Amino acid sequence: MTTLSTDQFHGHEIQTHAGPGHTSRMYCTIAFAKREFFDALSSRWFLLYTVAFSVLSIGVSYMSLAGSGSQGFAGFGRTTAGLLNLIMLVVPLMALIAGAGSIAGERERGTLLYLLAQPITRTELLIGKYIGLGIAICCSMGIGFGLSAAVLAFNAGGVGLGSFSMLIVFTCMLALAMLSLGMLLSVLSRRSGIATGLGLFSWLTLVFLSDLGLMAGTVLFKLRVQEVFAIAIINPLQAFKMGVIVNMNASLDVLGPVGSYASRTFGDSLSWILALTLVGWIVFPLGLALILFCKRGGI
Repeated sequence: MTTLSTDQFHGHEIQTHAGPGHTSRMYCTIAFAKREFFDALSSRWFLLYTVAFSVLSIGVSYMSLAGSGSQGFAGFGRTTAGLLNLIMLVVPLMALIAGAGSIAGERERGTLLYLLAQPITRTELLIGKYIGLGIAICCSMGIGFGLSAAVLAFNAGGVGLGSFSMLIVFTCMLALAMLSLGMLLSVLSRRSGIATGLGLFSWLTLVFLSDLGLMAGTVLFKLRVQEVFAIAIINPLQAFKMGVIVNMNASLDVLGPVGSYASRTFGDSLSWILALTLVGWIVFPLGLALILFCKRGGI
């Protein structure tokens, strides 16, 4: 018969089923996801990022309306385009830092040993923390997107809302991808400071390689357009950028020869290719983090 144990941790009640079966394992994962979610809601980083992203999103919305003369599609279209660069800077940083501090922070505080002493597996712990953080980050961005959409809908109607909705979907995928990478760095690091430093370095590298680094590499190594596209699509930030532009029904010609080559070669399937690239960035770093975390002998 399945028994139920209850522990108090960080002010939250965590109930874990101490028994076999898929139901108990799922319950443990959900319990840790809830605990991580509520911890994130009460943290300063959640409040800071939520306020910053909301203010910037509303600011971009008002500027897009001013530039479009309050025409519906122009308002949503301009806002989507204007939010692209903001998202590429803020969202990866937010997710990487949150993920980097997850396991490494527990290990440094000495609470990881306590968590692993509960009737749970390492997989349940890691997946639970990932789900909780992922939901918290998406909620944080959702507040900003919701306020921005409300401003646009009130002043310019709902025309063009579809492209804005696809921006939200791709942004959540980008956040989950960077959270996976942050969790991997956290598993590899003994201290949260080291994991955070690695996260910042990864963020700077991805941002640099998304535009300036790609242009410099093209000129320096005389890369062909096919090679430039292959390198660009590997970068989750570039995949996100191209995916949003494609789903806005805008031409990729704005990205130069690489965009033209991608549109001609892949056509309507390009959007799916870019979405699958982001899915790969979600799955593979998280899977590697799970393997390393489960194989680690100590904490």
